[in-house]
Amino acid sequence: MTVIATLAQLEALYQPAPVAASTVKVAHAMTPDYRRLVEASPFVALATIGPEGMDCSPRGDRPGFVRIHDDSTLMMPDRRGNNRIDSLRNIVRDPRCAFLFLIPGSGTTLRVNGRAQLSAEPGLLDSFAVEDKAPRSVIVLSIDEVYFQCARAIIRSELWNPDRHVDPATLPTPGQILATMTANAVGGDAYDQAWPERARQTMW
Repeated sequence: MTVIATLAQLEALYQPAPVAASTVKVAHAMTPDYRRLVEASPFVALATIGPEGMDCSPRGDRPGFVRIHDDSTLMMPDRRGNNRIDSLRNIVRDPRCAFLFLIPGSGTTLRVNGRAQLSAEPGLLDSFAVEDKAPRSVIVLSIDEVYFQCARAIIRSELWNPDRHVDPATLPTPGQILATMTANAVGGDAYDQAWPERARQTMW
């Protein structure tokens, strides 16, 4: 295996150098166009880093669930989950954080890098309530840079093409995965059968 071990080796491999369109798109605060992308997105991949390493967590909600507090600040509610709080543990110990916004039907994605903190201020939590259920914390991201990503990855993957959607019946279910990993002590068919109602009752 040929290992690339220096920046000089890496930069020599990736020539020519980026054109203007790859660099001038970077802003250090929200712009009107980038604001429209944030407001249209129902899904964010949240990347954090901590002493144990990296974490990337899916976050989804109604379009525009990430609030633009001001041109330099984004706010994202932490909705109900499994209470592992891997991403939140990382943010408490290392504020470096990134959001990757996806918009169904669009090839354009939006990348936001910055530094985050968690807030449990009651009034802020209440402002994010859905069906009278507030999140337990809100991720407050101070923007360092924001820029769009070109559509090549979406096009290559055909992510939004329904003809390329995978039949869930061909994949292992969460219950099956849990059962396999625990010698049937956790999970199984009962877990999968109960999941839709459990999710309905605990969505917010």
